[in-house]
This record gives sequence, C-alpha cells and structure tokens, in this order.
Amino acid sequence: MIRLILFDCDTPKRVNFNPIALSRPIWELRVGMTSLADKLVAKVAPANVACFVPEYMAESYRTKTDWKVNDLSVLAGEDLLMLDPRVRADGFEVPCKGASQVGLDSEGAILWARITADDAAKLNANSIEAFLADAAEKLPAAACDLPTWNYTWDLVLDNPAQITADFAAAGRRGVDGTVEQPGGIRGSDKDIYVAAGATVHPMVVLDAENGPIYIDEGAEICRFTRIEGPCYIGREAILLGAKCREGMSIGPVCCVGGEVEESIIHGHSNKYHDGFLGHAYVGEWVNLGALTTNSDLKNDYSDVTVVLNGKSSVNTGSTKVGSLIGDHTKTAIGVLFNTGSYVGAMSMLLGTGKPLPKFLPSFSWYVEGAVTKGYGKGELYKTAAAAMSRRGSQWTPAEEAMWEAVYERTAPPRDEAIKRGRIQLMKK
Repeated sequence: MIRLILFDCDTPKRVNFNPIALSRPIWELRVGMTSLADKLVAKVAPANVACFVPEYMAESYRTKTDWKVNDLSVLAGEDLLMLDPRVRADGFEVPCKGASQVGLDSEGAILWARITADDAAKLNANSIEAFLADAAEKLPAAACDLPTWNYTWDLVLDNPAQITADFAAAGRRGVDGTVEQPGGIRGSDKDIYVAAGATVHPMVVLDAENGPIYIDEGAEICRFTRIEGPCYIGREAILLGAKCREGMSIGPVCCVGGEVEESIIHGHSNKYHDGFLGHAYVGEWVNLGALTTNSDLKNDYSDVTVVLNGKSSVNTGSTKVGSLIGDHTKTAIGVLFNTGSYVGAMSMLLGTGKPLPKFLPSFSWYVEGAVTKGYGKGELYKTAAAAMSRRGSQWTPAEEAMWEAVYERTAPPRDEAIKRGRIQLMKK
C-alpha cells in the first residue's frame, strides 16, 4: 500500500481553472458524478491520502476534509505516490509499487512521482515546492505522456462521457427511491438509477435513450420535468419543471429550473427560474435570477475564446462553451451572459438588456452597464453568510480569511475595470 499525496501548488497554471479554483483545490472540481479527487483516489486505492494546497486556502480547506493539509510530516515514513490533480484518472496507469521515478510534463514540472520511503528521506522537505524540485532533480525521470485537464471547460466538454463512465463504475440500476405514476421512461430502465430517499413526482419523463440517468439520495424531481441522459442529479437537489438536457451534472443541494444543457453546477446553487444555461460551470452558492441566460454558441460557429486574466483571450478549440461562474455570485433578473464568459466570484450583476462583457472580475458590482465597487466586500460577505445559513452551513473566520486573500489576488483586473467603469458612468 502507498500514501497518495495530491499537490495543488500555487503556480501560474492555476489560473486556468479560475474562477472555480479561486476557493478550492483543483481536485475538488467536479466532472461526471464525482470530483477529480474521488476519481484519482478510486484509481490508486491508497492506504491513506494527504494533500498540499495554496497556503491562503489551507485553513478553510481543513474544515472540509479529513485529510492532512499542508503537513510536511506526511512526506516521511511511507512510500509515496504524488499526483498533480490535473492528471486524468482514466488515463493514469502508473504502477504504485516499484523504484522511485518522476513523470515530468513538457515544461519539466512533475505530474506524478513514485517515491520510496528511503528516497523520500533524502529529499529536501522544507516545503512541498522544495521537495518536488529535489525529486525532479535527483530521481530518475520516466517517459510521461499522460492526458491532463488543462482548463475548466475541458471538464464541461467531457462531462457527458464522464457521467456515462461513472454510472457504469457505480454499478447501480433500478429504483431504490420512489417513482410516482403516471410517468414516462424512454430507453432502457437498466440505464436509470433512483437512489434511496429520492422522489420522482408524477408527469416526469426520464429519457435514457442516449445515456444513463443517476438520481442521488434525497433528490426531488418535481412534475413536468424532463431529464435526458447522460445526467447526474446530486444529493438533495431539486428540479422544478426543468428541461434538463443531456450532459448535466447537478451537485448537491441545488435547485434547478428552466433549460439546462451539458453543464456542471458544483453544489448549493440556485437556478430556480426560466432561462438557459449551456456548456457552463457554475460554482457554489450561486444564485441565477429569473431569465438569466448564457450563450454557448457564436452566430458564426467559430471557436469560442475565454478571457481568464482580464487581458488576453484563450481559444478553447470548441464551438460550444458557455459561462464560468465563480462562487457566491448573484445575478438579477434578465442577465445575459456572452459566449465564453468569465464571471468572477463574489459578484453582483444587474441586467442591461444586452449581453454583459465577457470578463467580469471577482468582487465586482455590475450596475448600469459598468463595473463598480458597489457597497463593498463587507456586504458581499453578509450575503454569503445569509445564503450559507439557509442551507445549514456556516460562514467561518477561516472562510472569510480565505476570501480576503482572494480579494487581494484578484485586485488588478478589478481595479482596472472599476476605473473604466467610473469613466463610463461620468459620461452618462
């Protein structure tokens, strides 16, 4: 047996997974029915797991996991398998046992390292960065051509296939919960699972013709909802007359209505009303107001670009990419998101009757067509605390300290946008 250590170091590549990764390690991102961590742990089957995260989120993350976090003592005493969470579990075939080796990407960064306890004792363990650098320098390098997740939209685009694979791996079929009649099932009932405590109301259509449907414990599917597989509905989620198209992963304690397609909603978020959400990744504690809609396809069918840093665009290589929406963001009625929008965390957005800018910084208030300071981060924290308390969660000092760090880290593009917004408002 081996100790698995997941490491998400504070490197420039982390920005590729923002805004979702601003407030969590990359391995907590979801795809299919589970998180990236769940997939890696299932693949490796380690004796125990520990992790390293950017220091600013360590205290907050300790309250959300049983793993040891940023504890250098885990680098000694056992054979280690160290993994960058960008490594795709379905393509990872490295043996857990054997001599020490490291797998480097094309830029010389470690994607994985298998390190015996004896070799680990000889490496610099003053920090996780020093340990990895020493391993890369001193241990034999192995040929490494592993598939990796490189951007958040990679998860969205592969979500239908991941749901199908996760459904097969779970091995559950049939009805352990309640399916009320009359209702309709298309395709094979062997491609449907309704977990214990889940309820499917009358007049619901479960269409598994093109993929499986997994409805997790305590979920409630209200009348006049139509679900197309592949689809995963998380624990205690509620669907209210939703038109749930294929490729949806809806995390725990979400409330979803309207039309949704090939998107990931991380958890504890609301899209209660009509409006379209497609090829999007929505973080936690997000509330999308009535008729909030995103575009996921350009009129000329060209590849969608996304602005991750407020300046330069990244070509996604796909014609279908919707919005990336960070935690605790709220939209008013009628907000329209452009194709490939980056919507930062902790933002308040009002509609303008036309698509909003493609980049909206974290902690921004978008009012009268301009980015402003609004009422400040204090009011955003109060709103976050209220939203969490409604779902039995608590806004803690550790959580606030993490968001204070996020506020500082996201300041440059926000300050620039606020400056431009002030000029816009002065001209009105």
